[in-house]
Amino acid sequence: MSKDVSLAAKVGAELGEGPVWIERDAALWFVDIKGPRVHRFDPVTGERRCWDAPEQCGFVLPIRRTGLQLLAGLKTGLHEFDPATGRFTLFATVEPHLPDNRLNDGVVCPDGTLWFGSMDDHAKRPSGSLYRLNPGGRCVPLDSGYIVSNGPAFSPDARTFYHTDTLERRVYAFDRDGSGALTNRRVWLEIEAEGGYPDGSAVDAEGCLWIAMWGGWGVRRYSPGGELLSQIRLPCANVTKVAFGGADYSSMFVTTAWHGLTAVQRAEQPLAGDLFCFDAAVPGQKPTELRLQL
Repeated sequence: MSKDVSLAAKVGAELGEGPVWIERDAALWFVDIKGPRVHRFDPVTGERRCWDAPEQCGFVLPIRRTGLQLLAGLKTGLHEFDPATGRFTLFATVEPHLPDNRLNDGVVCPDGTLWFGSMDDHAKRPSGSLYRLNPGGRCVPLDSGYIVSNGPAFSPDARTFYHTDTLERRVYAFDRDGSGALTNRRVWLEIEAEGGYPDGSAVDAEGCLWIAMWGGWGVRRYSPGGELLSQIRLPCANVTKVAFGGADYSSMFVTTAWHGLTAVQRAEQPLAGDLFCFDAAVPGQKPTELRLQL
């Protein structure tokens, strides 16, 4: 493990994912997809709470409302989650014709809209798609053909959108116009085989993309031009997603997983599935809360 990385919390998540900093709660929220559970972590007190989810949960993101509520991407669709009661309420069914798919990763655009992806739960078929949630609760498909749709992120000006095809080891970039339409899809980055698989990502204030590397033992930072700038090593192979947080958004939180490890590998990686953090030289962008409109 890099000397700059510290263990933030012992979680033991089978498939930790989806970290997001919620500023008004001063806490990091994330999920264990296979748990399935939703977690809240307070880095000041070290307190961690968790809620059982009714099915696999790929992400939770805060809704812009009075009182803390979140939108959760579950296997059957988008659900509103109320931490005060622990209740999940169906908001929109996304892919009823694909029962083997589940929702996997999401991000809120600076304009307040939700962008998220789906994937084959067995990670075999290219049945995954990228969606945008439009006002009225309509999920609009934007791109398709992914086995594992992953890592949605926006440049600081929101004019470039990044999206990852994990098993193909590719990160795509799109141009995004004022209406939210995507054009000019291109391969922005290809990861070498020995580097692992690109998973969840986040963009810092300089427009550099931080990528968690599944099977790659760490996190990488790439320039807007796709140049590898730095790498941070973690003590476990399956690194799943990164998120900026803290008072000045200069703390990087990292989720990990023991999913896919053999018994021997788990013994060699006792911290797999835990939450880590380190100080980033460049702060991240403040997350936008979701405008959920019926």
